[in-house]
Amino acid sequence: MTTPIETLEFQSEARQLLQLMIHSIYSNKDTFLRELVSNASDALDKLRLESYRDKDLVADTADLHITIESDPAERTLTVRDNGIGMTRDDVVGLIGTIAKSGTADFLAKLKEAKDAAASQDLIGQFGVGFYASFMVADKVTLVTRHAGSAEGVRWESEGEGTYTIEPVEDAPQGTAVTLHLKPEDTEDALYDYTSPAKIREIVKKYSDFITWPIRMTAEAAPAAEGEEPAEPAVETVNSMKALWARSSSEVTEEEYSEFYKHVSHDWQDPLETIRLQAEGTFEYQALLFLPSHAPMDLFLRERKRGVQLYVKRVFIMDDCESLVPEYLRFVKGVVDAQDLSLNVSREILQQDRQIQLIRRRLVKKVLSTVKSMMSSDADKYATFWREFGRAVKEGLLDDFENREAILEISSFPSTHDAEKPTSLREYVERMKEGQEHVYYMTGESRSAVENSPHMEAFRAKGYEVLVLTDPIDEMWVDAVPGFDGKQFQSIAKGQVDLDSDEDKKATEVAREQQQKDFEGLLSWMGTSLGEDVKEVRLSSRLTTSPACIVGDTHDLTPTLEKMYRAMGQELPPIKRILELNPEHALVTGLREAHTARPEDEGLAETAELLYGMALLAEGGELGDPGRFIKLLANRLEKTL
Repeated sequence: MTTPIETLEFQSEARQLLQLMIHSIYSNKDTFLRELVSNASDALDKLRLESYRDKDLVADTADLHITIESDPAERTLTVRDNGIGMTRDDVVGLIGTIAKSGTADFLAKLKEAKDAAASQDLIGQFGVGFYASFMVADKVTLVTRHAGSAEGVRWESEGEGTYTIEPVEDAPQGTAVTLHLKPEDTEDALYDYTSPAKIREIVKKYSDFITWPIRMTAEAAPAAEGEEPAEPAVETVNSMKALWARSSSEVTEEEYSEFYKHVSHDWQDPLETIRLQAEGTFEYQALLFLPSHAPMDLFLRERKRGVQLYVKRVFIMDDCESLVPEYLRFVKGVVDAQDLSLNVSREILQQDRQIQLIRRRLVKKVLSTVKSMMSSDADKYATFWREFGRAVKEGLLDDFENREAILEISSFPSTHDAEKPTSLREYVERMKEGQEHVYYMTGESRSAVENSPHMEAFRAKGYEVLVLTDPIDEMWVDAVPGFDGKQFQSIAKGQVDLDSDEDKKATEVAREQQQKDFEGLLSWMGTSLGEDVKEVRLSSRLTTSPACIVGDTHDLTPTLEKMYRAMGQELPPIKRILELNPEHALVTGLREAHTARPEDEGLAETAELLYGMALLAEGGELGDPGRFIKLLANRLEKTL
């Protein structure tokens, strides 16, 4: 016995909730078609699975597909499938969930949700995706028949206070959703959704990789005079080519390259293609690409980043930032997850546990791919590091889990080879016997570092020094303790002692005597230059220069201090240490002059010049350049 037509009322809050869901979840009205096509695709998937399970199921599975029909005159759009369909109970339980369960019950469960991800899951369970149709339609009619059932169901609503449900005798297998479209209003981003061109555009953007064919009637060519108009052809508007779902042996390099250009809007081929597939309780597939050159906006704040996110081959968002960390922002590609809700936003994805698991796997896969590239294709790796190394090193500051892996794939210029950078692994393998530190120096350029007085003792004793000139280098070296058990050590900070134990024993007496001989000069210069330096001491890092400026072990470098000040950070004045070369004639002469003429005011000027020279030698800025030039000119004049 059939059930007569029923008119059911939404609860009092339902209209308000419906409007809230439509306008808060979907900022782009085009997504209504994505939702309907996705539902149709799910219905086809379910029918195929059910036909495997139930061999007695009476259903037509010969040509499973989705059809989109538009009628500009009537302003209707219909999305039809010949999938599993729905019974009356399914319609009330799924399509009419908000009405059946009651808005108060829905809101109560929404409030009980612990976090945003759980709230989003509830939204999906309550079938709000289907209700996105009301963004573009004044009325929605759904006709459906469950595979194997004799009778169909019609559901209809204007999205206001009520909906109707009634039996239908001659409904075809599957589901047809007909939207009675609102008037076109481009100012409100409400387009003409009966336009074949607009439908193709939306399908191509959001549903191109749906497994099932999406068909629509092509526009017929005008008939010649005296001829009967030809029957309009039916065309498939989606490619159904999900490269990430196909076996790698079935996909050519040309196809990968074309797909990369499609998702990245790049004109060059990718440097490397990365495939990843996870199976089990949580399934997803990923097809990622490393570009062959850095985009122009790589270091711009307003850049877009992230990979495309699909759920069951349905496009969800273009730049899903939650899937890749900031330092891998150049990675392009697609992630297709099986178990995510379609109703997701960027904020909710940040909290989603499954997304976080995918992110961790993607990061490890990208880093391991680059590591393999280092050994298998040095030229390709060199290109990668030249283009993206500065961005990758940002991960040393915030990705503690993968810090060691990032260090493994990093390369740095060093004094070992003027042309070819070195990996840290290679540096460690070349370390001298007994060497405990990985030595480095930061600076604005290679020439500034190589010509620095700090390099003198290291060059003389044959120690390799990393030459770090990227701005990010100033920051990560203080945050990262070491590599492979070896500590990083700046040659421009703290005390440096390169002598072996035997050398120390041999020179211990001479050192102690040297310290006594210079004690008076060091004390006097420390007082005389007290406004500029925190200490004056003898140096073990100089061989030819008279003096150099060094920082305390935990002090900011001058470059980093300058960067912070440029960003508006207020910092207290940072005094540094002046180191003197006790073997240099200028220093020994100054000591002798001070011993003989301690009251000579000209000696204080000499000490000031010595400090200024050391400051300039490391690329620093003089506090009073005019005074320095005047003192230097007076001294030069006296030599003539």
